[in-house]
Amino acid sequence: MPEAPKKTSVVVPMDYVEDHGLADKNKKVLQFIEDVTSNADEVQKRVLAEIITRNAHVEYLARYGLNGRTDRETFKKIMPVITYEDLQPDITRIANGDMSPIISGQPISEFLTSSGTSAGERKLMPTIEEELERRSLLYSLLMPVMSQYVSDLEKGKGMYFLFIKSEAKTPGGLVARPVLTSYYKSSHFKNRPYDPYTNYTSPNETILCPDSYQSMYSQMLCGLFQNKEVLRVGAVFASGFIRAIRFLEKHWQLLCNDIRNGTIDPQITDPSVRDAVLKIIKPNPKLADFIEVECSRNSWKGIITRLWPNTKYIDVIVTGTMSQYIPTLDYYSNGLPLDFIGIE
Repeated sequence: MPEAPKKTSVVVPMDYVEDHGLADKNKKVLQFIEDVTSNADEVQKRVLAEIITRNAHVEYLARYGLNGRTDRETFKKIMPVITYEDLQPDITRIANGDMSPIISGQPISEFLTSSGTSAGERKLMPTIEEELERRSLLYSLLMPVMSQYVSDLEKGKGMYFLFIKSEAKTPGGLVARPVLTSYYKSSHFKNRPYDPYTNYTSPNETILCPDSYQSMYSQMLCGLFQNKEVLRVGAVFASGFIRAIRFLEKHWQLLCNDIRNGTIDPQITDPSVRDAVLKIIKPNPKLADFIEVECSRNSWKGIITRLWPNTKYIDVIVTGTMSQYIPTLDYYSNGLPLDFIGIE
């Protein structure tokens, strides 16, 4: 089923997310995590019951004879364990414009697409509007956990290389796009209130730029210019962050020129990106000289801690196939700690 209930014990109450001061806010978030994980079996039972209740009369459940029943035992007894391929005909109907309650009692707002790395073809996953709220909540839980192990993270910025990917429309007119593209283009990200944990060196406009070169260049330029403020660096995947460092290896001279003169290279043509970056960049010949010296050295070992000297850790996904990049990250960072927490 594509949704969980909106009002349930696994949704943080408003007093968990209101700003009562950072320390108190972190304490409340950590207590919430403790509350929903200390008795996970009971929480899951309640969530399942509420999901079934909200969707008791959808076509998919009726097809197997649930007939409006909402008890867990009946659900377990008659509902089969299925694969994506079993649901594909229903997903195709939704993609083609059938808005009847096929698998959800709530309207399908868009499709999230898989990476396609496992089977070579992207899968379409129906989702609903309120799922964005839960995703935003989930992302917000990470930094209070990290703050228990790394101090003073609220006193600087994160330099994250974040990008949107291409999206398409189904025949029925629904958008289909990767989960993080959906999040970055949502109001939850674009209009997020100030939070020291989501204070990034990259303006939203640079992240939302569809041109990958312009996006990378402008994010790197902003990250270099604010180098003393950076306390953590990263990307979604380890490969993405290494790609950013190798981009710097290739383009550092252009970047130094822009920092020296307070400009942005003419190849960056997106007007919203140019405007956003030029609000940050000012002429800084001293910083440009420093970057030039470091990037001109024979070895790039430790380049992360050399250019961003206050960095405390690298925040990337390094599990699974990404583990092959750990030695490279260690080389570039002089062995900075790697934060394994990540959400794709």
